[in-house]
Amino acid sequence: QVQLVESGGGLVEAGGSLRLSCAASGRTFSRYVMGWFRQAPGKEREFVAGISWTGGEPYYADSVKGRFTISRDNAQNTVALQMNSLKPEDTAVYYCAARMLVFSTTPGDYSYWGQGTQVTVSS
Repeated sequence: QVQLVESGGGLVEAGGSLRLSCAASGRTFSRYVMGWFRQAPGKEREFVAGISWTGGEPYYADSVKGRFTISRDNAQNTVALQMNSLKPEDTAVYYCAARMLVFSTTPGDYSYWGQGTQVTVSS
């Protein structure tokens, strides 16, 4: 069982930066693939970034590639999403999610979810 708690959302102007953090409970955190997803009003939840349980091989949605960076610290049971050059279209609720071992970009494949944190980018 894994419990996830996100923090770090807020309001920022276009071109600005935010750093989201996700704190996880559970002794086997290091065996979980971690992903960040987002959901804007009226839209489906979409994959943003993911990182394997080893901490290597990060993967990004094309819309955020080059602007967002995902990282994890297995010793601290945390995963972070550094978001730079933010755009108004990045506005959404951002969710941290976890699944065992095998990487996926499909929201339905993830077993554990945080409560979400709002990111709003003004133009």
